[in-house]
Amino acid sequence: MYRKTPDSQLAFEDFYLPFGGKLSGSNRWVHLARMVPWDLVENYYAAQFSQNPQGPSAKSARLALGALIIKERLGVSDEEAVEQIRENPYLQYFLGFHEFRDEAPFDPSMYVHFRKRFSLEQLGQINETIVQAERAEGQQAEGSSAPDDDDSDDTPSSTGNSGKLLIDATCTPADIRYPTDVSLINEAREKTEQIIDTLFDPLKGTMAKPRTYRQKARRLFVSYSKTRRRSARQTRKALGQQLRFLERHLKTIGQLVEHTPLMRLDRRQYRNLLVIQELYRQQRWMFENRCHRISGRIVSISQPHVRPIVRGKTSAPVEFGAKISASVVDGAVFLDRLDWDPYNESGDLIAQVNSYKQRFGHYPESVHCDTIYRTRDNRAFCKKHGIRMSGPPLGRPPQKTAENARELKEKKRQRQQDERDRIPVEGKFGQGKRRFGLDLIMAKLVNTSETAIAITFIVMNLEKWLKKLFFALFFCFRSTLYRAWCAVQAIITWQQRINRSLKNYFTPSGVPPGMRSQSAFSGSISVSWSFRSLIFGFSPFVFAPIAPLFRAQGALPPLVMRRKPECFACGSGCRRR
Repeated sequence: MYRKTPDSQLAFEDFYLPFGGKLSGSNRWVHLARMVPWDLVENYYAAQFSQNPQGPSAKSARLALGALIIKERLGVSDEEAVEQIRENPYLQYFLGFHEFRDEAPFDPSMYVHFRKRFSLEQLGQINETIVQAERAEGQQAEGSSAPDDDDSDDTPSSTGNSGKLLIDATCTPADIRYPTDVSLINEAREKTEQIIDTLFDPLKGTMAKPRTYRQKARRLFVSYSKTRRRSARQTRKALGQQLRFLERHLKTIGQLVEHTPLMRLDRRQYRNLLVIQELYRQQRWMFENRCHRISGRIVSISQPHVRPIVRGKTSAPVEFGAKISASVVDGAVFLDRLDWDPYNESGDLIAQVNSYKQRFGHYPESVHCDTIYRTRDNRAFCKKHGIRMSGPPLGRPPQKTAENARELKEKKRQRQQDERDRIPVEGKFGQGKRRFGLDLIMAKLVNTSETAIAITFIVMNLEKWLKKLFFALFFCFRSTLYRAWCAVQAIITWQQRINRSLKNYFTPSGVPPGMRSQSAFSGSISVSWSFRSLIFGFSPFVFAPIAPLFRAQGALPPLVMRRKPECFACGSGCRRR
């Protein structure tokens, strides 16, 4: 059963703190709470539960998605994320609580259920809603203001296309050890030994236990694993030994099943048995055919959905995890495809361009991609719709002559600029892997791993929106400080002019400076210098730290140096006062 929560957003001033005070409206989690479309999340989440009013109610949608966002943004484990929520009132406000509670809102194991309750398509729709809201707010803020320096290029071209589409693909490694054939077969052998022990338990005393030779098999594997320099012959010999041990165990399990049903096995053991049978078939076929490639190759018994992804990198030629295709538009990143099997990403370009049109109502002016995307089909598609594809054209480059030298130079400059414009998509992958959790997916199941990957893209877009908001506040504060600085400069100039006027008024012409009447000028000069001391004593602490920033941009007039008080006797800056 699920009870929908009210749609209204609780004001941060109404959040109750038992120890007094109130929340700050400038806190990042208060801003993030306004950015997430909680109504849409509620609709997706509530559709999975029964409307039967009986039974305990499930956790709210805001609590489920908010907890996943908190964990990914903080980069902590499930247990640590729950403790952070218990200790931080801002996190509790982000999750929709009305008051601070010094208790864990849920058990850390609930994170697994939260990941299962959001599909990849639902999270993708939530991500697009966040991006659309951020773009609408940016357009509304710019409104009538002049366009500033921005990476986006929304000027419509002659074909009606506008904007830049940046696409690329990467692998999100799963949390598994580096697989080798011998270690995989040895792990499968150890798990089948446990299955044999479970199936033989009801038959104790009625028949002799089948031999497994587990000690001998373990001794042979340890001897091989401790060998530093292993030849291909030694590896093949060790693999054949472990395969024969595993084959014997599978035959033993088949004999025991005739007396003990497989229902004696728990869920994990039964699943491992099915995976081991397929693993043995693949390894036996590769061993007999002397090759290392087969379709749907299993590299982990605990995560059989993981496949090897050949990326060709120097540090990691082969990665093990899900392969994703992503696109970046004006700094916002979208997850366009996620697949556990290896694929050629060049086939995703047409779908990504069509998704761009579906999101923004028009085709992009240019597509910035890697070399693998520049196939003939993709080039023909882009040419048909008036889209410029980055990179050099097909065919032999034209010969340089005096007539086409300028044109060739302009095309070369355009290609170089296109390659620079493609850099942000690599930066997004770096942000996801270095700042967030795309470098190592800790979830074990297929749907939980997909949810963890999709949540990372949502968090990256929220982080972009939050950074944009703080930059806007900074520039607003900077303009306010600049106006205050100009006001102080005007006051100082006005006060200096008054001093000069008073000095000329109280000093008759022809009287030497040493004969000035100190009594007539003492009252005005004391008020004058007390006012000046107030201005000059206060302004350095406020404006001195930021003055170099404004002066570097040419926004400030030359700095007015503080002068020493003039001597009453001679009118100069001597030491006699």
